[in-house]
This record gives sequence, structure tokens and C-alpha cells, in this order.
Amino acid sequence: QVQLVESGGGSVQAGKSLVLTCASSRSITSINFMGWYRQAPGKEREMVATTTVDYTTNYAEFVKGRFAISRDNAKNTVYLQIWSLRPEDTAVYYCAARPSPSEDYFWGQGTQVTVAS
Repeated sequence: QVQLVESGGGSVQAGKSLVLTCASSRSITSINFMGWYRQAPGKEREMVATTTVDYTTNYAEFVKGRFAISRDNAKNTVYLQIWSLRPEDTAVYYCAARPSPSEDYFWGQGTQVTVAS
């Protein structure tokens, strides 16, 4: 089992930056895959950025250099830095963890990001 708690969301003006935080109840060095996903109103959940235990990262095409995923193993935390926020970034952002390919995904409760134009 992995409990994930996201924080850092809020209501911001377009052009501003945010850092989202995902705290894990389990050592993230024992979790092979972690990622950030988002779901906008009326849309399906989509991948934003992922990281693996060997620090390999992957980003969605729409990220276009505005997002960065990072991890702090000592704090069991994964971050998502977002620059130059746009109204279309408005969504609930979820943290996910998959300890190994044979295990299910674990999800956090999500953190709301609202970007005003």
C-alpha cells in the first residue's frame, strides 16, 4: 500500500508559477514509477509527467518545457513545477505511484489548480 498526499494547488493568475507536492507514505526509492496526471472538467485524466526510480522522466507533448518533475528521496516527495500557467492548465492534479509493474497504481486525492486569465 502507498498513501499519497498532494498539496500546493490553488487559484492563480495566468503567467504565474506553482509547485505541486506529492508526499508518499512509503519510501519512494522502493517505488519504480511515480507521476503526475491531471483531469480538467469534462475531460479524461491525462498524463503530465512521470519519473522512475532511476530518474528517467517523461513528459506529455503539451508540457512544452513549462513543467518539471523532480524527486527528493530523503523526503519521500515528488514535485511538479509549473511555469507560465495558462487557463487551460486548470484541472485537478493527481499524483500516482506504481511500486512495480506487477502492482496496481495508487492515487492521491488530487489538488485543484485554477488559472484565471
